Amino acid sequence: MTLPPDPSAEELADLVASTPPSGKRRPIGLLVAVATLGSLLFGYDTGVIAGALPYLYLPTAGGGLALTPLDEGLVGGCLAVGAAIGAIVGGRLADRHGRRHNILLLALIFIVGTVGSALAGNVLILSLFRVVLGFAVGGASSSVPMYLSESAPQRIRGPLVAVDQFMIVFGQLLAYSTNAMLSASRGGPQVQVASDPTGQFAAGSWIPWDLAGHIEGLVVAAGNGGVWRYMLVLGTLPAIALWIGMRLMPESSRWYAAKHRYYEAIGALKRIRDERRDGVGAEIQGMVEVQRVEGRQARWTLRQAWSTRWTRRVLVIGCFLGIFDQLTGINTAMYYLPKVLVAAGFSSADAITLNVVTGIASTIGAGIGIYLVGRLARRHVGIYQETGIVLALFSLALVFGFGIAPHIDASGAIAATVPAYLPWLVLALVTLFVFFKQSGTVNWVLVSEIFPARIRGTAQGVAVAAGWIMNAVVTFAFPLMIAYLGPAWTFACFGLFNVFALLFYLRIVPETKFVSLEQLEQDLQARFS
Repeated sequence: MTLPPDPSAEELADLVASTPPSGKRRPIGLLVAVATLGSLLFGYDTGVIAGALPYLYLPTAGGGLALTPLDEGLVGGCLAVGAAIGAIVGGRLADRHGRRHNILLLALIFIVGTVGSALAGNVLILSLFRVVLGFAVGGASSSVPMYLSESAPQRIRGPLVAVDQFMIVFGQLLAYSTNAMLSASRGGPQVQVASDPTGQFAAGSWIPWDLAGHIEGLVVAAGNGGVWRYMLVLGTLPAIALWIGMRLMPESSRWYAAKHRYYEAIGALKRIRDERRDGVGAEIQGMVEVQRVEGRQARWTLRQAWSTRWTRRVLVIGCFLGIFDQLTGINTAMYYLPKVLVAAGFSSADAITLNVVTGIASTIGAGIGIYLVGRLARRHVGIYQETGIVLALFSLALVFGFGIAPHIDASGAIAATVPAYLPWLVLALVTLFVFFKQSGTVNWVLVSEIFPARIRGTAQGVAVAAGWIMNAVVTFAFPLMIAYLGPAWTFACFGLFNVFALLFYLRIVPETKFVSLEQLEQDLQARFS
């Protein structure tokens, strides 16, 4: 049966009654489990580099890539650059070809980027494939939540979409755990000595890279640096599972409806709905009504939004929500925590293992964050987050500046005189930092709510891209800041950034929880005009 773009209620009811499901029924829980593998990959591929970097610093003879602080920032930042592109392009592809189609494409890009990164023979090739991997990460960051929100029944939409954020953090924990197991099985980063000009170690002996890296003129014969390749390539397993699983899932019924393909929309919806609890007819009727309303409203371009005072101010607020989210420094913990723990006095092997502790804290925090966002005002959650982060970052700066810095010798190594409790205090403060961040993450909830309907898709893509661009800047700059400013001043700088973020939440960010999106749009227009 063919319907006009604007069908009557009777025509639509007849079509709903006569249309069979377009395939085998898929429980909504299975759909969420499969789709959020994309979010798990997002977390895994952003977190795995933390354990790989200590091995990448080994010389090429030892299996590493002889990374410098500049190279380290490049390898980390390239993923974020790719993600900024992927967030914008991926959203456009999802609108044009479908949400399911886009996630299938992203699964293949995840596989290509992961395998290419794992096989890279130099920093340039690794960086190029990290850009490819970043494109998949950015695409997943926009496509997966969209697919979930459009597929979930209204009665459980909030919790199901929140699973997306939880799976990102769980993916990071999975990366830290596999890194720790692989590193422990090989005894941490080690090299075999070919010759030692200082005479401390005989040729053929194996020593930790933490020690070898501070011996000037040491010649390396071999090493276990290739462990980083295994860490990276494991990311292909969930990517393959995502590609296979998404082939069994239906396309978003709302995407079909947006294309006026109501027959396919009904067939897809019937595959994932329990018709005794969720009325397919009423839901399809709602989709048709949305198309009628949107058909009467002209969509704005980004130029129109920027030329209008109140939408320009809302767009700026959305971009700064993304920017300040990255200036918390959370990605310095995701990517570089072993480097921070080594600077505090732990060995590289212990630092990779202890990274799991912060991953557990992040996962617990993300679970609590789902509760806080549901119970508290959005601004209050943001204020709580920023207050905790400011305290944790300035505390880290004080511990490094007054506790650890006096015990660092001229070569950059930490002397044995450092009090034993200080490295553990650094671990505790970093754990608190990631807990505050993950339990108070509210910026993307705000970004999904503050934009008016006429520019929501375009504006959200710009805000997400702004966050990823700042992610790239922070990721590139952090190793250089640690190398040239030292940990104390680095964490003090990030603490200062978050003082401004706290003021931003206190003075500028609008509250969005207690009104409908339509009423919020009217309120923001009145406030910012």
